[in-house]
Amino acid sequence: MTETPRPTPVILLVTTQDHRDVLQDEFESRYARDYDIRVTTDVLGVTDHAAAIIADGQGIALIGVDFGLEIDAVDVLDVLRNVSPSSRRIVLVKFGTFQQALEELRPALAVGRLDTYLIIPQAPRDEEFHTAIAEYLSEWATSTSTPEVAGVRIVDDGTQVEVAGIRDFLDRMGAPWTRYRPDSPVGRELLAEVGDDAPLPVVAAFGRPPIAGVTERSLAATFYGSPADLGDDYVADLLIIGAGPAGLAAAVYGASEGLRTVVLDAEAVGGQAGTSSMIRNYLGFPRGVSGMRLAFRARLQATRFGARIFTGRAVEGLSVGDLHEVTYDAGVVRARAVLIACGVRYRRLGVPALEELVGLGVHYGAASSVAREMEGRDVFIVGGGNSAGQAAIHLARFARSVTIIVRRASLSETMSAYLVDEIQMQRTIRVRTGAHVVDGGGEGRLQWIDLEVGGSTERLDADGLFLLLGAEPGCDWLPSEVSRDGRGFVLTGRDIPKQLWRDGLPPAPLETAVPGIFAAGDVRAGSMKRVASASGEGAGAVSQVHAHLAPAPD
Repeated sequence: MTETPRPTPVILLVTTQDHRDVLQDEFESRYARDYDIRVTTDVLGVTDHAAAIIADGQGIALIGVDFGLEIDAVDVLDVLRNVSPSSRRIVLVKFGTFQQALEELRPALAVGRLDTYLIIPQAPRDEEFHTAIAEYLSEWATSTSTPEVAGVRIVDDGTQVEVAGIRDFLDRMGAPWTRYRPDSPVGRELLAEVGDDAPLPVVAAFGRPPIAGVTERSLAATFYGSPADLGDDYVADLLIIGAGPAGLAAAVYGASEGLRTVVLDAEAVGGQAGTSSMIRNYLGFPRGVSGMRLAFRARLQATRFGARIFTGRAVEGLSVGDLHEVTYDAGVVRARAVLIACGVRYRRLGVPALEELVGLGVHYGAASSVAREMEGRDVFIVGGGNSAGQAAIHLARFARSVTIIVRRASLSETMSAYLVDEIQMQRTIRVRTGAHVVDGGGEGRLQWIDLEVGGSTERLDADGLFLLLGAEPGCDWLPSEVSRDGRGFVLTGRDIPKQLWRDGLPPAPLETAVPGIFAAGDVRAGSMKRVASASGEGAGAVSQVHAHLAPAPD
């Protein structure tokens, strides 16, 4: 089967004559095979040049603007963002002007007018420079373009609600995918293998035969292994329920310190953080990191040390004893210690007409995999937390308009200041305060919503609705022996009622009322609900697990 070659994406550099040759040589020597390198000194004509590139069907992956231009470099980036909102934007700085550039660019960086600044290479093999460039190109490719080679092929006709979950799962697992219509050559080929009457969607992945009627959970269970592979006699030293930041941190530290470590998660790795398009305030990532990439790296790190991670495995129960038994949807895993790190889930909106359209324009969570389908469309986000802010900024790269809907009087009550500031700078993002969604509908997919503001109802055209409504713990399966607060979050340490303390002493800070069962991250009562704090708690729990597993002194 012959396919039409895809247009080559562009790297666009706007520079002075002094730096033209060095920048052209630096970028062409590294990236000319995969990117069309365009270098121009025509600042006044660069907007038309960029528009022509887009009109030709070429995406602009990265825009670099020389700080030494006579026109303010950030102003140039602002104008070019209107032409290509999805491009990554950097300012290129001459070494001798670094300090001046830093002071002048600091306000623009704080509100997201550029992604970063980089010093123009002074000598060959400036790997720090190219590491940054490669990261931005990778983020652009992951979030905005269809992969050249798809490890997973999906056949659907656009009406299967399961596809939204499947795509989101694959994106979060770092697995490239491509969709095909049933009447396409690839679609006909795969349907012939499973039978023309087989239920959609059909998925072929990792060189294995295609399977029909796939769901997110069945995909994970089929292609990512099962705890049953460990054997009937297997006993874990540490069983972690949840593969978000807390669970992954615990897996890294537990496995690296010699504990037989198993992780179960009902979905993909990363938890709610894994759906974030960009986390900018996580220590050690000055250029930011997507939730998917952070989770992907943590998963590789944990498995390198020997942790076994199983996705698509929903925990259904926990029996306490000398060996705790965790029941999942297809079996049981026994462990000497258990860490509850299953995080939280988004609250349901509770509007029946919109619940019926989940996966068809309505999405719980950020659903980064859907963002590129919102190009030129009007989307709405319900929620005022950091996840909602990150989703809005990401969707603004594609959508014609993004509206954040919150019940409170302002975003600043619940959202970090850096996100509020960046949202205010985005011309396509609007915030509706004191409002909530009361209805919605459409023919086969979302087309409109009803918004209630100040006692009156307003109907708005809507192509996408992303619901990030706050958190509730996802641990209804816990036994009564594990104490929880009135909202269902797990109590640990001194927060546990004193009558449940042992010998008059409180449990360890991250230990529950049951010896050997611990909790960390968002599911724990009193936690900060931040990625960094969840990671810290997951790592800290391991030392308390060691203390629990240590032989009693003679």
